[in-house]
Amino acid sequence: MRHNKKGRKLGTDTSHSKAMKRSLVSALFLNDRIKTIESRAKEIRPDVDKVITWAKKGDLHSRRLAIAYLNDKELVREVFEKVQQGLFQDRSGGYTRIMKLGPRKGDNAPMVIMELINEPVAAKAAKAAKKAAAAKPAARKRPAPKKVETAEEAKEAVVEEIESAQEEIKEEEKAKAEEARAKDAEAEAAEVAEKEIEDKAR
Repeated sequence: MRHNKKGRKLGTDTSHSKAMKRSLVSALFLNDRIKTIESRAKEIRPDVDKVITWAKKGDLHSRRLAIAYLNDKELVREVFEKVQQGLFQDRSGGYTRIMKLGPRKGDNAPMVIMELINEPVAAKAAKAAKKAAAAKPAARKRPAPKKVETAEEAKEAVVEEIESAQEEIKEEEKAKAEEARAKDAEAEAAEVAEKEIEDKAR
């Protein structure tokens, strides 16, 4: 039974797992991006958040806790300086991103790229609003129909409705095209990152 033994089994004993997690966290803060197995990336996520939370506090006690965990004064100083300069200040959590790369040749282990998120939250909120607007075109408010008195006014009203419907269709097409471009850009960025990491590993 696993009473009071939280966390994943990483295929090693406890001391080795702790050392491996600390080295992965240090490598992530040094390079802003690492390539590792999915289970290890998910396991070090809380530790990365913990160190960044200490850096946000910025007091002496938090700095000593970070030094005790990372065992590297210079690295802790760099992390605290970056955070004090404004990095992660607009985020209350979720400081890392995991991108799947697929299985590794040999043992078929699921490989991922884990990186620190440097984008501001406001930009993400704007993207989410655009996606919501594109996903729900029926929720848009349409102008109320005008009272028709003559045949000419009726024709004008029909023409206006057709034009407004055409504008809505064009806006939906633009939103879909922007989403496709964003997905292509993310895929290209992931490929470039994977190539850079492979070149460094060589």
